[in-house]
Amino acid sequence: MSYLFLKLLHIASVVIFLGNIITGLFWARHAHNSRDFVLISATFDGIIRSDRRFTGPGVVGILVTGVAAAIIAKLPILGTSWILWSIILFSISGLVFGICIAPLQRKILDIARKADTTDQAWKTYVENYRRWELWGLVALITPVAALVIMVLKPALPGL
Repeated sequence: MSYLFLKLLHIASVVIFLGNIITGLFWARHAHNSRDFVLISATFDGIIRSDRRFTGPGVVGILVTGVAAAIIAKLPILGTSWILWSIILFSISGLVFGICIAPLQRKILDIARKADTTDQAWKTYVENYRRWELWGLVALITPVAALVIMVLKPALPGL
């Protein structure tokens, strides 16, 4: 497989990955603003399913095509600073997703499915939603920073 074709697949994977994160945050905010637990439940159910269908495959695509392209281009993966820092940032995003975001998404979905119209139900949901939104922002900013680094290739410290 040629370097340029792998690069194309790598960029397409990044678009799918980042696009899914961005649209997930958008639709979650839209549902949150409605204050409708039925809509919130449907939205978080959709976000969880879209993570399985788009974010997960996007991650695999990014990793496989990125490593393969670096090997074909004879770039030392950890010795090329812009690759190293992008991997670090991408890994942080993955850890935040696995440790914070995914469990919060399931919890928010469960809260929304069981919620009634009391103020306490809304308060419990909002506490979890705000945490999800904060960690979601971290999980978005880190791969966006990796994208910037991959494109601009600034002089950064490497191994």
